[in-house]
Amino acid sequence: MRLANERGFLEAIFQSIQEGVLAVDSQGRLLYANRATEQMLGFEYAKLRGRSVMRLLRDLDWDRLLRITDADEWSRMVTREVEVAYPEHRHLSLYAVPLPDLGGVGDAVAAGPSVLIILRDVTRDRAEEATALESERTNAVKLLAAGVAHEIGNPLNALNIHLQLLSRAVAALPEQSRDEFGDLVDVARNEVGRLDTIITQFLRAVRPQKPVFAAGDVADLLQETLRLMKTEIENRRIDVAVEFPGEVPKVQIDRHQIKQVFFNLIKNALEAMPDGGSLKIAMQASDVWLEVAFLDTGVGFGPEQMGRLFQPYQTTKANGNGLGLMIVQRIVQEHGGQIEVASRPGEGSCFRIMLPRASRRIRMLSTTAEKG
Repeated sequence: MRLANERGFLEAIFQSIQEGVLAVDSQGRLLYANRATEQMLGFEYAKLRGRSVMRLLRDLDWDRLLRITDADEWSRMVTREVEVAYPEHRHLSLYAVPLPDLGGVGDAVAAGPSVLIILRDVTRDRAEEATALESERTNAVKLLAAGVAHEIGNPLNALNIHLQLLSRAVAALPEQSRDEFGDLVDVARNEVGRLDTIITQFLRAVRPQKPVFAAGDVADLLQETLRLMKTEIENRRIDVAVEFPGEVPKVQIDRHQIKQVFFNLIKNALEAMPDGGSLKIAMQASDVWLEVAFLDTGVGFGPEQMGRLFQPYQTTKANGNGLGLMIVQRIVQEHGGQIEVASRPGEGSCFRIMLPRASRRIRMLSTTAEKG
């Protein structure tokens, strides 16, 4: 009776602790597992007892672990970290120690040396470490951005001013020389403008501003953006078709930021069609969203590119900086909206942004206030 009580007491302790306790024999067959181990590795001890558990921890070097017989080889214990995908993605820290030959445990398990493995779920710890590391990187990039803006921005302004003066001097030259040197000056001014755009995009990405909301007409804002880009659209031989519903509801937006969204998406579509093509912009409203879809006939994206579209510095363009779509996603999300992408290589892409209706935003705020 005393032994039964002690066994029950120890079993209660093993079942209560958060760490997983797993014991296997020299063939990798299950001797014991507590409830925490079952949850971490997704099995039932009663069904798996006496059977191999090596498939549950594939990253563990079972051959080496189970053949160690010299105590010196253990050097106190075997410690490592493994990653499992079932029943959910986890990072597990484990250590293993040899157990003496106890003459077998149960009929299904042969006698011989065995191994005790202690498991600890460190998934949250790894996520917190990754978040802290990413925060440190972001802060470092922000400091770098401030330095870049100061150190590069001022020389670029000086270059732009002197190129304007040079353009005036070239205009006074004979026609033949004017055309030759004028083209060179234009190339230099275009490159300075491109550098200035890269710096501006970089600063917007790392030092985003909070949106200032006001009721806005998205259709007018889209037309304004298209007028701004009219020359580039014509030069690239792109046919643009715009479809509006009968009445476009106003939504709460930051005009400058949503205009940036439209500019980036249209520019991406144009650059995806280097030999000309068509861009269809369709707008429709539901009770919940105001949707704006940008459908181009460009080169499209493959599956491997789709997963990295909104990551910084990921670009398929020779002169791209990989920040445009990241900025688009951040702005749309800060507006309480969503963005969807569909694409096939060689068939084009469709970027669809969904902005919450103004009335829905008001209802959400009212509900929140009532709960408060």
